[in-house]
Amino acid sequence: MFDTVLVANRGEIAVRVVRTLRALGVRSVAVFSDADADARHVREADTAVRIGPAPATESYLRADRLIEAAVRSGAQAVHPGYGFLAENADFARACAEAGLVFVGPPPDAVALMGDKIRAKETVAAAGVPVVPGSTGGGLTDARLADFARETGLPVLLKPSAGGGGKGMRLVRDAADLAEQIAAARREARASFGDDTLLVERWIDSPRHIEIQVLADAHGNVVHLGERECSLQRRHQKIVEEAPSVLLDAATRAAMGEAAVRAARSCGYEGAGTVEFIVPGDDPAAYCFMEMNTRLQVEHPVTELVTGLDLVELQLRVAAGEPLPFGQDDVTLTGHAVEARLCAEDPARGFLPSGGTVLRLHEPRGDGVRTDSGLDEGTEVGSLYDPMLSKVIAYGPDRETALRRLRGALAGTVTLGVPTNAGFLRRLLAHPAVVAGELDTGLVERVADGLVPTEVPPEVYEAAAAVRLDALRPRGTGWTDPFAVPSGWRLGGAAEPVRFHLRVTEPVEHTPGGEHTVTEDRVSVVLDGVRHTFERAGNWLGRDGDAWLVRDHDPVAASLTGAARAGADSLTAPMPGTVTVVKAAVGDEVTAGQSLLVVEAMKMEHVVSAPHDGTVTELDVSPGTTVAMDQVLAVITPHDTPAGNDAGGGQEPAPVRTEDGR
Repeated sequence: MFDTVLVANRGEIAVRVVRTLRALGVRSVAVFSDADADARHVREADTAVRIGPAPATESYLRADRLIEAAVRSGAQAVHPGYGFLAENADFARACAEAGLVFVGPPPDAVALMGDKIRAKETVAAAGVPVVPGSTGGGLTDARLADFARETGLPVLLKPSAGGGGKGMRLVRDAADLAEQIAAARREARASFGDDTLLVERWIDSPRHIEIQVLADAHGNVVHLGERECSLQRRHQKIVEEAPSVLLDAATRAAMGEAAVRAARSCGYEGAGTVEFIVPGDDPAAYCFMEMNTRLQVEHPVTELVTGLDLVELQLRVAAGEPLPFGQDDVTLTGHAVEARLCAEDPARGFLPSGGTVLRLHEPRGDGVRTDSGLDEGTEVGSLYDPMLSKVIAYGPDRETALRRLRGALAGTVTLGVPTNAGFLRRLLAHPAVVAGELDTGLVERVADGLVPTEVPPEVYEAAAAVRLDALRPRGTGWTDPFAVPSGWRLGGAAEPVRFHLRVTEPVEHTPGGEHTVTEDRVSVVLDGVRHTFERAGNWLGRDGDAWLVRDHDPVAASLTGAARAGADSLTAPMPGTVTVVKAAVGDEVTAGQSLLVVEAMKMEHVVSAPHDGTVTELDVSPGTTVAMDQVLAVITPHDTPAGNDAGGGQEPAPVRTEDGR
């Protein structure tokens, strides 16, 4: 075993790897950008090395700086985690050239399986069924469009390099092919430096099932069963479980054998995942999609049902040890489910969020595990992946695991940063999920019904109670009667104390009834029912949901009713960077026309014209950093004099999201 290992990653996966290194008695070395100088993974490692400024391109994606850090710290090996350079063959080769062991497969296997076109050809030759689609690389836009038509729409456009949903586009209409191919190429080029695309047939109502494999340098290859990853939103996995309720023993064995053949076909070593697309009505008709040559985000569910530590096994294989067990020794016991906690706001169309974690509670206990990189005080910005942590539950059966996970999500508190915890809790209670009737489109179909459209009245009652409590005199001695929040006034009857508050829309609220306020909690009784919230500043949280309640000044709002904050304005849907500008001042545009692209947390969002009109203001250019709700441009309607904005608002919709870093 190694004496010292450098972890070339950040956040929850870096913390996870450090945990196993500590258990093995191996010295851990963390790396950090300027944005992560005080991050949890830095504090938990034995030592840490700065590798550059905040942007990933100048730090976590700089192979030279990572290798220099490993050499300087005396590391013998580099664990890449997942994302960043985990599936970069050049980085794996550079590690070897520097005398470092790359904790992952050989560079040639990384390169082969990282090229989806070559990967499909290789595994097909090994007898593994593949998804129908295009063949060959370097296809022009016209040839890609031809293959799409020949394959039969709908089709999926996929970058040949990379993974995790980045750059993927589902195309159902041939008229959209040119625009979607261009968008997929742009995104693939930005994410991977390679805009090569392929076309695959889209299978309606498919299930996404992957097989975990392990291989050593002595010719041993085993699989550890499957994980069901069908609960996805815009090709982003959000819930995973092991085992799958779809597979019987015979299909599980057949898919496992196919995964082993795929691993052998590329000379694989270490931990990897072979992903299959599976028709829900015919599981035996599974097809290979791709192989991820790294540890997966969802690896904890496999660990819980097998009792194995996959990071430890990665390290032992990298150190030259043979696998300590064979295929017949692998057993699956119980059931495990994982939910990914992301910095995103379901109420705003799942747009990326950010902020400072003001209050944090991460559930642990009987059958519950949380893998996290968070601490109170953690700043969540727009530079890195939105995934913050993973909450995993285990039980003797699926029903127990689901129930425990719902309870764990209800107890998850990350006040200060909007997350999807409440949405995930409601998703896991959906009848189709409870019944195991899954497919990759289920989340999209039911998502709207899982996002509350109104702020519960008890939220305003709790916020008003906090403000009322803050007005009450403290201490002993004389109290100025004019300072008591009683509603009393000279020469008239007392009036209720009213507060002007705002979560989404402004409201006027008068607190009433019983309430108890402490520094970190508020409890109110409304209509005979007691409601208890966690609190931090103006944030209130309950059952995984959170609300930021602001004070609202109606007089100031009427005086500053900003002409530029209306229906004619295009505003930033999230904090991020403008990457594309398709218009200029004076241009005539039509409703729905794409004008700008904003990127944050490696997610790209198109901002479109709210109506026909003329671009009268344009405040940004490519590379401009913007804040949430910042005005980007103004589109004056044709029937409105230039410069006279009519007022209103627009919130553009995101076009994709993805996994990975």
